[in-house]
Amino acid sequence: MTEAKKTATAAKTAKKAAPKKAAAKSEMPAVKLTGATYATGKRKDSVARVYLMPGKGNIFVNETPINDYFRRPVLQMIIAQPFNVTNRAGAFDVVAMVSGGGLSGQAGAVKHGISKALEKHEPELRAALKAAGFLTRDSRVVERKHYGVRKARRSTQFSKR
Repeated sequence: MTEAKKTATAAKTAKKAAPKKAAAKSEMPAVKLTGATYATGKRKDSVARVYLMPGKGNIFVNETPINDYFRRPVLQMIIAQPFNVTNRAGAFDVVAMVSGGGLSGQAGAVKHGISKALEKHEPELRAALKAAGFLTRDSRVVERKHYGVRKARRSTQFSKR
């Protein structure tokens, strides 16, 4: 290859890499997970691995602040519910790794994981969390599509003649 081709190829690869750097996530501070309380939360197809440790109330989901990951205020409220029920708002930092499903299912999985981790960390909170229904895994999932119909329940229109 000539020098001009090498330079052009290098410029193309630099252009491809540039947009990824521009859309970089805000930096998560270095957090030591040793000594943290661990729990797994599930909802629909989402699974969240949650680490709970005493702190100032910072919540990170997939190394992104909660306000950037879950932009809808309803989803942020869902995640904060276990802390509000137990009067522990701002007392714990949360680091969650969540995968699968959509944003609503992921928010529910993180809420379930936070609730289980709070119960592990402070067993006396079990009554409040159980009464609110946060420790029970929501078993509702999407029904499978069945043979001979368009969707799970939707059939073709019936024609008498």
